[in-house]
Amino acid sequence: MTTSSSERGISLGMPELPAPAYPDDVRARLEADAREVIARYPDSRSALLPLLHLVQSEEGHVTRTGMQFCADVLELTTAEVTAVATFYTMYRRRPSGDYQVGVCTNTLCAVMGGDAIFETLQEHLGVGNGETTDDGKVTLEHIECNAACDYAPVVMVNWEFFDNQTPASAKRLVDDLRAGRDVEPTRGARMCTFKETARILAGFPDERPGAVEESGSAGPASLVGLRLARGEAAPARVVHPRGGPQDAVQGRTVHEPSPTEHLSSHDAPQETSASDPSHPAGPATEEGE
Repeated sequence: MTTSSSERGISLGMPELPAPAYPDDVRARLEADAREVIARYPDSRSALLPLLHLVQSEEGHVTRTGMQFCADVLELTTAEVTAVATFYTMYRRRPSGDYQVGVCTNTLCAVMGGDAIFETLQEHLGVGNGETTDDGKVTLEHIECNAACDYAPVVMVNWEFFDNQTPASAKRLVDDLRAGRDVEPTRGARMCTFKETARILAGFPDERPGAVEESGSAGPASLVGLRLARGEAAPARVVHPRGGPQDAVQGRTVHEPSPTEHLSSHDAPQETSASDPSHPAGPATEEGE
């Protein structure tokens, strides 16, 4: 015996039921916050991204209620809001932990140990990618490059950096988070919950005492290029195939750049077939012709 779609609770071709509404006090508070956000933009629809962070800060993920709220205050369709909320991975679509622990598994972090860290944490926490521990504290996920390759392998917790991690240090990190112990990122402000992070990303100030002063800046490894550009650090020696002084330590032939010479070939104009008359480019031919 087969059952019909209606008997299975499936409505085909029927409009989706409206999203449940926020309680009156919650909606009033969010509307006041939304007005403050919208006032920052000449076009109200430009406020959609921060407003999605705002509703995410309320429930820890972007719910149908949150998307309906954004649509109402911005006079957009729910389809327009949903298209944005489902496009960006920073918006969670289902309940998640107080701490989003992301392990970079992109190329450099992976070969430096990111894959091993991720596998270790999956086993240690008993969860898979995108899953949350039973206590609701930690959601584990692998993430793409977050522009911290000079500190690989990197783990991020609620978008704060934990550099030069190992499987052992990553296990200690998640254990401390679950136990409620103080955890300090390698760089950046003190840790806060994912909901608190979402509100800050919505554009509201971090009200924790001293948080702004402690936010810090880029680490030393990231600033090497800037120091070189300012002449604050000795330029790197460039290996040269012929001529030049011998490297006394490694026996390599090196080229010592002059003060006016580019430190990188990427900085200097290169000869091409269009600019080098002595080496014109001929038509492409098949091998052997």
